[in-house]
Amino acid sequence: MTQTYKVPAIEVQGLRKVYRSLVAVDDVSFVMYRGEAFGFLGPNGAGKSTVVKILTGLVAPTKGTVRILGQPVSNLEMRRRIGYLPELPTFHRWLRAKEFLAFHGHLYGMRGMVLEKRCREVLELVGLAGRDNQKLGTFSKGMMQRIGLAQAILNRPELVLLDELVSGLDPVGQRDMRDLLRKLKSEGMSIFLNSHQLADVEALCDSVAIINEGHILKVGAPQSLFDEAPVFEVRTNPVNKELLHRLGSIALSVKQDEEDPCLLYIEVQKEEQAAEIAEVVHACGSLLYGLAPHHRSLEQLFLRTIDASRQRAPVGFTQP
Repeated sequence: MTQTYKVPAIEVQGLRKVYRSLVAVDDVSFVMYRGEAFGFLGPNGAGKSTVVKILTGLVAPTKGTVRILGQPVSNLEMRRRIGYLPELPTFHRWLRAKEFLAFHGHLYGMRGMVLEKRCREVLELVGLAGRDNQKLGTFSKGMMQRIGLAQAILNRPELVLLDELVSGLDPVGQRDMRDLLRKLKSEGMSIFLNSHQLADVEALCDSVAIINEGHILKVGAPQSLFDEAPVFEVRTNPVNKELLHRLGSIALSVKQDEEDPCLLYIEVQKEEQAAEIAEVVHACGSLLYGLAPHHRSLEQLFLRTIDASRQRAPVGFTQP
């Protein structure tokens, strides 16, 4: 049987960045694989922006190694294969949209009809079709985010680095961008997403890294990062003392919803105990209407992880 190996898109090992007396990033390591969407999460001042700047080559690390698409960050040819959108882009406000994209296309070595066609394609992709001749100075903040994404994917990059993509978008715009990123990902593009929009990250990303005070706290698939026992949502009727007692004998805890007494939250040691729960319900003569794992959100994971890290260490950057 042929084994499939994941190929890294980003490899970070032992990354450290010191600004004079402050350690902004300390011993950060993670791997993002090609074809994935990777969420990079942390509160303000956690070190996210420093890591992103190092990934793009805008800032040199004090220590550690970074490889992008198998090459060091300093490799110029590799940079032609990535796209980047900063959190607060400052573009040439006197240029028209098509002129702006043509300028960036020339930097990638694109020319002629190929460039013109691609400019039209990306404008349509990001929802700016028909805005070719509009000056960027007249664009709203949301439109600037869209044109920024257009330039980031203009060269059909293998990897795109996005810093707070939806920060200037309304809810409809956020949905449109999320759908577009899903499309790009389905076409094989690797997406590194630095974002505070946890719902977007949860809907899109295969893996996440949570950083605080310059340290990686957790990294992996979101649902694999919970340090808690699995919980099942069980809908059954009737719910009586015998049922609650027998469920309590096989579970770590049983909680009855305050507003819906037919809904139980049952915490167990392992997911395989779902069958035991069903057997107990039937043995007690109750009807089982639903039994499913209780969804734990990325927001819950993020907040608990950050709170736990703040309890373990004083707030603030580390001294070198």
